[in-house]
Order: sequence, then structure tokens, then C-alpha cells
Amino acid sequence: MLDPVMKEHGFTFLEGPAGRGSGGSFATGFYVSANRKLEMHYRFSLGLVTYHFEEICIDHESYMRVVLGSKGGNKYPGFSDDPLQAFRDLAYDMQNFGGAFLEGDLKRFASYATAAGKWRKIPGIARLP
Repeated sequence: MLDPVMKEHGFTFLEGPAGRGSGGSFATGFYVSANRKLEMHYRFSLGLVTYHFEEICIDHESYMRVVLGSKGGNKYPGFSDDPLQAFRDLAYDMQNFGGAFLEGDLKRFASYATAAGKWRKIPGIARLP
């Protein structure tokens, strides 16, 4: 699901830590390419997704918010009984809205990170459109 999108842009998948914790079984994985890394956590379904570009990182929610604005349009995270749907949704978001990260545009990615940082500092209720 993610492999075609990520491999097209030169990323390789690496398995991360996996095991069983107090909340149940978990796994982590990373797509890496030079100075970029997509970090994913899985427990029952896909959870935390974080983009790392050199020393800059943005969580998926913040990245999509900055790129798309308050109207959204991203598919991940969504709600489905199919745990694989989250990976399909993330692939859609990456392919359609993740260009700065996928294409290695550090300047544009850094500007998104700056905007995301400002957005994250706004108290929760005030972030609502």
C-alpha cells in the first residue's frame, strides 16, 4: 500500500522495534531515504505517523493541517474496521499532499514545520475552525 508511493521516491522500508507492552502488541517501522524518514507506529491499527527531514519533524496531523488548511481533504486518520485501510489512506495523503517530503524539498518542508509549530501552540479548542 505504501511501498509503491515510497519506493517511487527512493525510500526503503526498515522494521523497527516490535513486541508486547501493557497496551498489547505493537510494531514500528520506518521508510528512509538519505536525510528523510517516515516513522510509523502500529497497535491494533496505524497510529502515530511522523515525518523527519534532517533535524525537522512534523506529525501527520500537523503536516496535513498546514498543507490543506482547516477544510482538510486528507484521508488519514480515518475510521474503518479494516486495519489496512489506514495504510491505504496514508498512501493517498502522501501521494496527494506529501510532495515536499517525498520530493526532498527541505525549504518547503521547513516552512510547513514552522507553520505547524505555531498551529500546535494554539490551545486545542481555539484550533477548531
